[in-house]
Amino acid sequence: MEPNDHLIPDTAGLTDEGPERRCILTQAHGPRASLIRLAVGPEGQVAADLGEKLPGRGAWIAADRVLFETAEAKGRLRGALARAFKSNTLTIPDDLADRIAAGLERRAMDRLGLENRAGNLIWGHERISDAIVKGKVALLIHAADARPDGVNKLESRRRAASPDTASCHLPIGRDRLSMALGRDNVVHAALVNGGSASRVLADLARWAAFSGHEPPLAPESVPDDADETELDDSVAVTGVAVTAAERH
Repeated sequence: MEPNDHLIPDTAGLTDEGPERRCILTQAHGPRASLIRLAVGPEGQVAADLGEKLPGRGAWIAADRVLFETAEAKGRLRGALARAFKSNTLTIPDDLADRIAAGLERRAMDRLGLENRAGNLIWGHERISDAIVKGKVALLIHAADARPDGVNKLESRRRAASPDTASCHLPIGRDRLSMALGRDNVVHAALVNGGSASRVLADLARWAAFSGHEPPLAPESVPDDADETELDDSVAVTGVAVTAAERH
């Protein structure tokens, strides 16, 4: 199998992002943010541990659904997990890939909601436009069903006033975005500090990578100037497909 693009050939070591983890399917390694941790429950069922908090031994896979499903179909996933967990009695759910995709989608949406509650996110066309001019926007976000004229106006303002500001299109529409933020009819949103933008982009990038699309933007390109905000992984998950986001 070919290594995932987010990983590098197996040469153990550290990166600027801290200790690396090795993909059990490719033997390539990379930062934890580019892989997905799998864990085993008390009854031997394999599950995704996206928050990386479950106890016990973990196994790491590249955030690549095609790689995952190919390995699963050829029996390589079960063999790799058996070696990683030192057990031949594992239960691998038939819909594990769907559960991972759903979890990544929910995690990204929960992250947006958490940043909103922490006061790191604003919404509304005029409010965002003013913040862009004042240099207060670290990440500009558009819902998938945002009208082109509204997107173009904000993007024109961004390019004129703050061309280095990150920008991305979400793979979900305004209804899902509004639900995540606990607001009505949110079409555009913006993160107002680099730390919150970096956290959101990291979750979006891993979600996009598992779905087979280009990541929205390298998270390290956004300065980290805010404290980490804990994300609660105890909620249920739902999922949708993701499209590539871009810097305009």
